[in-house]
Amino acid sequence: MSQSPSFAVISGAQVHEAVHGHETEVTAMVEAAYRLHGEGATVNPDSYFLRFPDQPSNRIIALPASVKGEVNAHGIKWISSFPGNVANGVPRASAVLILNDTETGYPFACLESSIISAARTAASAALAAARIADARGDRPRRVGFFGVGLIARYIHTYLAANGFAFDELGIYDLSADHAAGFGEYLARTESGSIFIHAEPEDLVRSSDLIVFATVAGEPHVHDPAWFAHNPLVLHVSLRDLAPEIILASCNVVDDVEHCMKANTSPHLAEQRVGNRDFVAGTLYDVLTGKVVPPADKPVVFSPFGLGVLDLAVARHVYDQVTASGQLQEVPGFFHEMKRYG
Repeated sequence: MSQSPSFAVISGAQVHEAVHGHETEVTAMVEAAYRLHGEGATVNPDSYFLRFPDQPSNRIIALPASVKGEVNAHGIKWISSFPGNVANGVPRASAVLILNDTETGYPFACLESSIISAARTAASAALAAARIADARGDRPRRVGFFGVGLIARYIHTYLAANGFAFDELGIYDLSADHAAGFGEYLARTESGSIFIHAEPEDLVRSSDLIVFATVAGEPHVHDPAWFAHNPLVLHVSLRDLAPEIILASCNVVDDVEHCMKANTSPHLAEQRVGNRDFVAGTLYDVLTGKVVPPADKPVVFSPFGLGVLDLAVARHVYDQVTASGQLQEVPGFFHEMKRYG
């Protein structure tokens, strides 16, 4: 960093250009970040939730983090979730991310981060699906999407980019319009049969890979018998499954301490039994072969969502935009640079 610190703003359009069509590269970055995290080369404090007593469905979350290695940055993502936006034609989530220099602490970039957040979430889910499925010996051919917003679309894109091919694709959403819209999206990219299910049980029982991407605040799926066919479950929204389903499954998380907070389904299961023995390990354990998920039980991947992943993708975007010559710096952003004026 130069003696006169610079500060840049990177738009959503620039972020999209840097990640769209580069899904395998983003997945590799996310895997590298998971490995750095597992090796102790990151700092990832608790996420901080800003909630509103008069608006219980809304929240804004701060995710501070630091990553060594090629990322070499500190930073924080500030992401809001206002589900009511959707009815007004505005995306539910919005976000920015600040990158800080590791030597001086100066922030050097602000990036639109809803795309970064969606990309890292989808890359994490697809990475877990690929590694867990391969460890179990078979890649699912029937996928079901439970909740069909932006995150579900990104996860589908990243699954396809990571080599998944589906004969059947199921959809379930509380909104018939949204389910139909997602079906039309899938029809543009998939040759398999597409089914819109009227009942959640039908989706779960007919899918070998299930993607939960809802805004549920508490468990709404309660019957372990729905999972008797031992599917692989990407529990991205974290609060869909009742404790009895978690306790009947092989559970893989991204970070044990982070997942056991904020009344996630694994946290509720811990409160139910008073221990964490139901957690087989982390995705890092799967990546390194320490944990081999079984084929004869449901396997549930519950990712709390680590800020180190956002940082890794954001740093890549910053480097790509800089290399393209399109970095937009804000002149004079830091003004008081002389100690005594």
